[in-house]
Amino acid sequence: MFKFVINGGKTLHGKLAVGGSKNATLPLMAATLLARGKYVIEGIPILRDVMTMKQLMETIGVSIEFKNHRMVVDSSDYDNLEAPYELVKKMRASIYVLGPLLAKNGYAKVSLPGGCAWGPRPVNFHIESLKKMGAAIDLEQGYIVAKADRLKGTLIAFDYPSVGATGNVLMAAALAEGTTVIQNAAMEPEIINLVEFLNAMGARISGTGTNRLEINGVDALHPANAAVIPDRIEAGTFLVAAAITGGDIVLERVEPNHLTAVLSKLKDTGAEIAVEDSTISLSAGQKILSVNVSTAVYPGFPTDMQAQWMALMCVADNTSIIADTVYTDRFAHVPELIRLGARIRVEGNAAAVKGVKRLTGATVMSTDLRASASLILAGLVAEGTTEVLRIYHIDRGYEAIEKKLQAVGADIRRIRTEDF
Repeated sequence: MFKFVINGGKTLHGKLAVGGSKNATLPLMAATLLARGKYVIEGIPILRDVMTMKQLMETIGVSIEFKNHRMVVDSSDYDNLEAPYELVKKMRASIYVLGPLLAKNGYAKVSLPGGCAWGPRPVNFHIESLKKMGAAIDLEQGYIVAKADRLKGTLIAFDYPSVGATGNVLMAAALAEGTTVIQNAAMEPEIINLVEFLNAMGARISGTGTNRLEINGVDALHPANAAVIPDRIEAGTFLVAAAITGGDIVLERVEPNHLTAVLSKLKDTGAEIAVEDSTISLSAGQKILSVNVSTAVYPGFPTDMQAQWMALMCVADNTSIIADTVYTDRFAHVPELIRLGARIRVEGNAAAVKGVKRLTGATVMSTDLRASASLILAGLVAEGTTEVLRIYHIDRGYEAIEKKLQAVGADIRRIRTEDF
């Protein structure tokens, strides 16, 4: 077990390169199950979730070499069509293998997923969509067992634009017979990254970047290479780190168009922001202005930035309201921020945050991935020393976050500690 020890009060300055997107990497890896052969995927981050997916793919029988953020995937000889509970329980995104295994092989057995411990995140969108495409699906002792001679194209209209379900249906429909139309599809950049990869493999998908995707199924796909897009949530987190400490930062290898909502809100706080092709520069304002935020599906303000935004608002000049319309109970970080001196009141799916002049270091505990990031951000500005426990959560989605923050002036260390 490890913890972070942060001595707050350091102003961040410097340049950072943004890593590859975790949420784009995982479906790209799963898509290699659709066509047997060799693939090269560049720009993959070194994260716990990526390692879990690597283990899962290897359990299925896929050979993977991973070095220097470059992954060589050989799916030529995989023969196991089961994703076991021991791995799937660690990460909800493991369900991405369901669609590809079923579409390619006519059978899949995938454990019901695990992952972050907050909120209801049902997999029924995945299951019901595959049923509409002709799959016979049973739930047996905690496993999804799916069978289909060949999936059939159909109309799938989501009640909610689920990123995971959109990705799974895209992969399954690529090999289905006929045309599949997804209405109210997710429009996230990670979905666009997947569509571009699938089309490079020979899929026929149109509507990229819109909420209506049309997939004309093909008889076979072929291996292709891919590059992972930059992680927009990591980028947003580092921008907030500079803003909360009164510093300035230049982010390189970033896609500014993926962060439009976040950049707009940061400008509203008083920060100065300059954007170039693959660079974002931020200089903090004289003070942090309170700004309300309501999360929404892309291209709205991302729910994965809600906790980090709350940390920033904890030291803003007035009161702000933060509402989460995506995951309405995603506030496990609130009690821990209060331990640092924040003034927050939660009612339903919204939190009122009254800014304070200073936070004070304390021992706090991570509860999930983005909550961990919010506690680190608060620790950077808090007076004294903050210890963040259970940091294995942060390692699911941020590669060596302490080293990147150290590089721009933060006093943060990863220290081994006793199990607690």
